[in-house]
Amino acid sequence: MNKYDAKNIFNNTTGYTYDDLILLPGFISHSVSDINLETRVTRNYSIKLPIVSSPMDTVTEREMAIGLGLLGGLGIIHANMTIENQCKIISEVKRHNNGFINNPITISPSDTIEKVENIISKKGYTGYPVVENEVLVGMITNRDIDFITDKSLLVSQFMTPLEQLTTAPSTTSLEEAQELLKRVKCKRIPIINSSGNIVSLICRRDILNKTDYPNASRHPKTGQLLAAAAITTHSDARERVDKLVEAGVDILCVDSSQGNSIYQIQLIKYIKSKHPGIDIIAGNVVTQQQSKNLIEAGADALRVGMGIGSICTTQNVTGIGRPQASAVYHVSQFASKYNIPIIADGGISSSGSIVKALSIGSNCVMLGSLLAGTDETPGEFSYHDGVRMKKYRGMGSMDALKNRMGGRYSYNSSSISKEIKVAQGVSGEVVSKGSINRHIPYLIGGVKSGLQNLGYCNLRELHNALNTGNLLMEIRSFCSQREGNVHDIFNYD
Repeated sequence: MNKYDAKNIFNNTTGYTYDDLILLPGFISHSVSDINLETRVTRNYSIKLPIVSSPMDTVTEREMAIGLGLLGGLGIIHANMTIENQCKIISEVKRHNNGFINNPITISPSDTIEKVENIISKKGYTGYPVVENEVLVGMITNRDIDFITDKSLLVSQFMTPLEQLTTAPSTTSLEEAQELLKRVKCKRIPIINSSGNIVSLICRRDILNKTDYPNASRHPKTGQLLAAAAITTHSDARERVDKLVEAGVDILCVDSSQGNSIYQIQLIKYIKSKHPGIDIIAGNVVTQQQSKNLIEAGADALRVGMGIGSICTTQNVTGIGRPQASAVYHVSQFASKYNIPIIADGGISSSGSIVKALSIGSNCVMLGSLLAGTDETPGEFSYHDGVRMKKYRGMGSMDALKNRMGGRYSYNSSSISKEIKVAQGVSGEVVSKGSINRHIPYLIGGVKSGLQNLGYCNLRELHNALNTGNLLMEIRSFCSQREGNVHDIFNYD
């Protein structure tokens, strides 16, 4: 055993955080452009970037899920909303960057122009198939109705009829449909079966998105963006699961601060028995025993971390948790035996933290505070002394406990008015970070530089070095941590 390898470092009763560790450099034999960060986020799904956004109501809704998905990560829609709203967002994520748009929104020829304008305003799409008795009869777009003043007129008067449309049969492959779309130079092509029923739709925008976003996290069969949603073990959990599956969700994340519970195990077994095609991220866990119970129940990935988020106070309030680096290492060593990927959730304060989390066994990292304040997070910006700010709160904060997410911390609708609510998080504000289209590439640039300095081209090589003792590290003293940060300077940019 090398005294500088992970097995020696973590084989004691002292728990370590990311800041306690420093990785020792290896041999550089490749450029940053040679590094591939593709990784598994669950048992059956892979993503190009090891970044997952936290299912918090001040972090991940529609814009974050779509934006991060296009960049190559995964956004998990929080559950602190009605079932209907969460399902609506999942549907919008699936429809945003599709291969084939299955079950497209349709219009009737007897609908009014006013109704079409309302649908365009509500859904955001500019063109719709026109269907009568389930048969495609035409297409209507915003350009067809832009200058119509009488909104009571009917779609049938302004739609492009079927005989003027380019269509494709239901046997058409995605590649063939895309080639046809390029050749005829139109924006949309309806895909119809032998009876004339519309089966799906393919859009020019989606082909352009594939060019602009080559790393987008797409479903391997449909080409749609991967869609993930959080659920709790609350009383409406099974109903929420069924509705989310109907809306097209691919991955469900059981959102609990302590995942090793009979409630989560029963819910995982329910999902696997009724919806076996859905992957489940279970957790949170910090020990191997917790992990064992959830893996045996059917978990497809584990979320690791307890009480170490920047706005989480669980460890102070309950005295329970584990330093994150130790949690990630020990859980990853156990989960890898079952081929189950893990997501390091919490304690990530910089790209260096991401490198450390990946180096000690995680497949992905979950970001909350590092994404809070970006343009894609929910909520409005405010200004304090000229500084642009945005709200950020822990899901265990008193602010959040007033809403539906009380169930995450064992408060339910029947008892919440009788019990004293004890907050396990805080609510505050963070400085604006701009768009994730600039922020994520900056973080990934730091991660790739870290792997280059270690001497590895991908996460498989990195994890192999961890397990063979070739990846070396040391424990840092408090003074060495200070030395590694900016110091002894009056001001800097």
